[in-house]
Amino acid sequence: MAPRTATKSAAKAPDDQPFEFDLNAVESEVDLAPFRFLWKTADNPNRRFTMHHLAGLNVWDLMEAAEQGDMGATVGIFKAAMSDDDWKAFRGSAVAQYKMTALFKAYRKHCGTAEGESPASSDS
Repeated sequence: MAPRTATKSAAKAPDDQPFEFDLNAVESEVDLAPFRFLWKTADNPNRRFTMHHLAGLNVWDLMEAAEQGDMGATVGIFKAAMSDDDWKAFRGSAVAQYKMTALFKAYRKHCGTAEGESPASSDS
């Protein structure tokens, strides 16, 4: 007897089945206000940069970056939080480590995330 394979129509479950959780209905429990800071670039000594709130970032981008270790995770957070234009301008400027540390600390404080706490960690 030949093995049976599912067809497209048979493989797709009907949408009238019950579900246990509606992820579409989940709302943020924190204010997702963006974080803004000033930094000098080649063309602007006081360029304003905007970073989206940590809780609202795409978790897949963050997990991918975390695979690169602590430094990769930090860079991944900045890249995910900024627009492409802001990231390109920020990444294209020299930033001393002590300044980056202070910036990341201020960003975490704005987002209500304690040092060492993962963006995906729960309150429990």
